[in-house]
Amino acid sequence: MSLCEIVRLDGYIQSTYLAVYPDKIMLLDGGCRPDVAMVLDYIKTILQRPITDLKVVVVTHMHPDHAGGAQKFREATGCLIVSADKKDQWYKGLGGRAMHLVDMSLAHYVARRQGRSPRNLYYPAHLNPDFVVKDRDCVPGFDEWQVLETPGHTDRDLSLFHVPSRKVYTADLIIKLRHKFVAPFPIYDPKVYIQSLQKIKALKPSVVMMAHGRELAIDEATFDMLITQAPKHPRTIKDTIKHKLLWRKDADFSIFKRNRKAKR
Repeated sequence: MSLCEIVRLDGYIQSTYLAVYPDKIMLLDGGCRPDVAMVLDYIKTILQRPITDLKVVVVTHMHPDHAGGAQKFREATGCLIVSADKKDQWYKGLGGRAMHLVDMSLAHYVARRQGRSPRNLYYPAHLNPDFVVKDRDCVPGFDEWQVLETPGHTDRDLSLFHVPSRKVYTADLIIKLRHKFVAPFPIYDPKVYIQSLQKIKALKPSVVMMAHGRELAIDEATFDMLITQAPKHPRTIKDTIKHKLLWRKDADFSIFKRNRKAKR
């Protein structure tokens, strides 16, 4: 059956999108853990549909505001979780578990900046999807939606392209804060990130649906600006700490040299 509408809901720290059909519903991303009750209540009270109509939840990548609610949605509705076809877990090993905690801390920080009340954001570090998808696959059960691999922010980011309307959900690929566009943080592979921007530009989408920045028609000139201004080097927690330590070391050394010259 044809798509009725794409609904945007205000999630805990991000926009959440529902693709609503007469006989089924798809959640375009897993959201935060606190979003689960909000989304299910919307389905029951506003759409006046059983929550079991939620058939698919896509997880575009493993950050807390995109994967945090997925397992809870599956437990509540029996929906299928769809995610990228990757051999390894994103949060693998001891380092991955530590990064999982760091990412939840960053999500808490964003929530405080947005004036949100503290909520439980914990979710499993490992995802066990029911279906895995690759570039240009259709979302299982939703043939109008094409999966696009758009990595760079992480190694497994997905975007979702609704072919009939040419609307595309890009998760964290593009972020709009107030009156300006910014690249997401982190960026693990700048070269691949730029290629992902170019892929979305080539679609000539009618509307870009962003997790952080709502829906917007983005013209070619803006895409060109995003590509030109995209980071040329990785921007991760590790790189940021390293940069600040080196900056402090250089600053301290400069002070030392100045003091030494003053003594002479």
